Amino acid sequence: MTVLIATSFTKSLGKLTGQEQAAVKVTVFDIQHNPDSPGLSLHRIDRCPDPDFWSARVSQDIRIVLHKRAGNTLFAYVGHHDDAYQWAQRRRLDEHPTTGAAQIVEIRETVEEVIVRRYVEQAEQKPSLFASEDDQTLLSWGVPQDWLETVRQATDDTVLDIAGHLPDEAQEALLAAAVGERPVVRLATGDEAGYSHPDARRRFLLVHDDAELAAALDAPWEDWAIFLHPAQREFVERDFNGPARVIGSAGTGKTVVALHRAVRLAAEDEAHKVLLTTFSPDLADGLAGKIERLTKGRPEVGGRIVVGTLGIIARRLAGEVVGAIEIVGDEEIADMLVRAAAAEGTTIDAGFLLDEWQLIVDAWDVRDEETYRELPRLGRKVRMATSRRDELWRIFARVRSELDAAGRITEAGLMHRLAREMKAPPFTHVVIDEAQDISAPELHLVAAIVGARPNGLFFAGDIGQRIFRSPFPWKAAGVEIQGRSRSLKVNYRTSHQIRAKSDLLLPPRLLEADGGEDRRLGVSSIFNGPPPEIHIFQSPEAEGAAVGTWLKACLDESMDPSTIAVLVRSMAELPRARAAVAAAGGAEVKLGLMHDAKGREYRAVAVMACDADVIPSEGRLRGATDERALKEIFDTERHLLYVAATRAREKLWLSGCSPASEFLEDLVVDG
Repeated sequence: MTVLIATSFTKSLGKLTGQEQAAVKVTVFDIQHNPDSPGLSLHRIDRCPDPDFWSARVSQDIRIVLHKRAGNTLFAYVGHHDDAYQWAQRRRLDEHPTTGAAQIVEIRETVEEVIVRRYVEQAEQKPSLFASEDDQTLLSWGVPQDWLETVRQATDDTVLDIAGHLPDEAQEALLAAAVGERPVVRLATGDEAGYSHPDARRRFLLVHDDAELAAALDAPWEDWAIFLHPAQREFVERDFNGPARVIGSAGTGKTVVALHRAVRLAAEDEAHKVLLTTFSPDLADGLAGKIERLTKGRPEVGGRIVVGTLGIIARRLAGEVVGAIEIVGDEEIADMLVRAAAAEGTTIDAGFLLDEWQLIVDAWDVRDEETYRELPRLGRKVRMATSRRDELWRIFARVRSELDAAGRITEAGLMHRLAREMKAPPFTHVVIDEAQDISAPELHLVAAIVGARPNGLFFAGDIGQRIFRSPFPWKAAGVEIQGRSRSLKVNYRTSHQIRAKSDLLLPPRLLEADGGEDRRLGVSSIFNGPPPEIHIFQSPEAEGAAVGTWLKACLDESMDPSTIAVLVRSMAELPRARAAVAAAGGAEVKLGLMHDAKGREYRAVAVMACDADVIPSEGRLRGATDERALKEIFDTERHLLYVAATRAREKLWLSGCSPASEFLEDLVVDG
């Protein structure tokens, strides 16, 4: 018996209580080991269009829906008795006649007549999106045969509803075509038909043994840690002869690709040692937990993967490479620069000095006057006279001398030194998540660790979520990704309405420092939801009361408090968030800062206190030392609000007090 598990099963399992889930898991193992056990009460489901759907008893009220055909047993769905039977009676499992992919198809005739009638009525009022597409084209997109006419009637208003009834690849094709992108066609080749088709492999997992089955049942669906979209799988399995990168907007599964690629590389060879890294310790801890789930039952593979920030990794390596050393923090460097400037008798702005040190001198390991005088303004784009550079270098030289005399070093300096002096790199491969926030010293270090090794360096990131580091050309740091970069276009985490509104915060094209660009058009979400609520209030008290009412409505919809978050720009606005939560009855929803929400997701998110002097941060704007810095602040503050908004899966609230943030005003004006 070949055992498979479907995404529809894992999602339905996640809707049951913890006790019910535990009972289901026991029954799943019983089915795998003893499918003929009388206690399962295994029987075909009556009045089912597909005669191969069976029911297995978990408890008095819980049933597992199985699909048994040609030696394959698929765990398709699980739920309460009536729900499980109705699910099976409305579906069939087919091998698509054109693409060859195995699909669970909703029976066209069982869709409620009122819904079908609404499709037709609205189609008569607006132009149909796919009226000119012939049957063979629609079939090549994965549209089931009996849905062709309904799809052909889809309009701007109905395409999301119609797509929601279709298999994943047909959904994505319709939504891509609706925004002007030509859908990707994947026809079966060789032995790729049925469950082996690339589109089928993202919804049906072949289970080889008990360890894999346990991992599939234990991994939360929200982790997206098992099933891969074909575009994701391509970047997991593909070999590269140099550094490679996957980019994509929030929710497109970049982290999933990074996780699976790290596991794939670790599993290939016993000699492999993989570093999986990101920018924050909290995110690194989250990645470590996902790696543990992905490698459950394969401890030898998990043991070859090290997860941590590059700052922590550099400190670990320091003892082996350069011996005991003291790291100097940013605040102390700022003080040293002020003292050095005073000693030189100059009145150069302290903020400019720190920026110049961090973005130029320390970032690129500049150690002599001639190099500083000739160095291109990487990441700065500010013209500077030679005499001005000479004046600045005297200040930086004093700081360098003071650090060297005390045997101290900055974190950036440590990374540069490790890159120069490391004789035996401790890792064979490096995978970087949230790569948009990597710094020049970090890039130097990872490039030195893996060198030109095939598959050595892999990046996953989104320019639109860059909130911590200034942009710079990666080529200057010795990393060239041209020709080895690909965008992910399918959003799994965020509803269409939230994604579309959040996208208005960013331009459709984001330019990179290297001259490349990230085109953000053609991204589609796989599910629908309510439109985001955007409000501007006359007082913090009025805003807090309104947010409290919204939070209470979320809780009344049976949302777990841990899946709801209230986010603000800084610590100064946290009292307003606490007042809103108190107005909702004091539920233990998550409170946090926008920065700290990076890499997380929630069912519902309220982003509040978006006032004119809050975002963009008035304090940051006052500290801008030139036009470049001012533009950088505006860009990263927009990115920050984008990050906060896209943490929401189903419901989003955005609000502020008048005068509200110009970013919020933009969203209100646009709709």
